Amino acid sequence: MYTIELQGEELQLLRSALRSYLQAFGHNEADLVQAAKTLILKLPEPVDIKVG
Repeated sequence: MYTIELQGEELQLLRSALRSYLQAFGHNEADLVQAAKTLILKLPEPVDIKVG
């Protein structure tokens, strides 16, 4: 198991990249589509932290 720490902007970038990655696949890559969807589900929801 690996642990990485991401800032909010980095998490948003990762989510966007995975969604773009998903859109690039067709029906022949069902295993990759499922793996990407599973990974997205593992990501924490972004938390808006406002200072002030």
